[in-house]
Amino acid sequence: MLTTLLQSGLEPAMEAVPQPQEMTMSLFDLFLKGGALMWVLLALSIIAIYIFGKKWWMIRKAGQIDRNFMREINSLIHDGKFKSAAGLCSRYDSPVARMVEKGIERAGRPLPDIQAAVENTGNVEVAKLERGLPILATIAGGAPMIGFLGTVIGMVQAFFNMASAGNNIDITLLSGGIYVAMITTVGGLIVGIIAYFGYNYLTSRISDLVFQMESTTIDLMDILPDPDAGKAVAENLNE
Repeated sequence: MLTTLLQSGLEPAMEAVPQPQEMTMSLFDLFLKGGALMWVLLALSIIAIYIFGKKWWMIRKAGQIDRNFMREINSLIHDGKFKSAAGLCSRYDSPVARMVEKGIERAGRPLPDIQAAVENTGNVEVAKLERGLPILATIAGGAPMIGFLGTVIGMVQAFFNMASAGNNIDITLLSGGIYVAMITTVGGLIVGIIAYFGYNYLTSRISDLVFQMESTTIDLMDILPDPDAGKAVAENLNE
């Protein structure tokens, strides 16, 4: 009997206790809470992804060349078919093939002149591949700084709200500034990390391609004919 009365007396009290409500927030809502700087970070992320994708495709295409390419070039030059060797180079849309073609066109001249022409062509090709990478590096360093700027702005906003409230300080007054501070920091770091790793990856791929180009230049210098045969080479090229 007593137990029944106690239970009946506790049930209303238990029902009166408010239950905590679960808050859910989508990524887009978090993005909006970050303020105007999040749009800047979004634009930088799009630019970084575009540059990375474009350069990755260019470098991948530049490195694709037949393994037997230099063997065929060696065989053609050995047979005196310089025009055919130059035509073979024109079939490949790659920096290595353009360097070899430039060397074949200069065949018969002094080797230092040929090497200078080939190296100049290689420098131009590498410059094309590296175009845009400074922007990616700038995003890698600038995006976290923009995020930290958002942190400072958010904290200033939070303290301003506290000062304006006087003695009626409420946690909701601080939430807006804290959202800006934390979300912009996270967004800036994410964009900066993506751009940083993308820049280092592309740089390493370009370094591998430069090594391949230098190796090809050495091989080309070894198979080109002696400068004394310049007249015969010029005649073969003009046939």
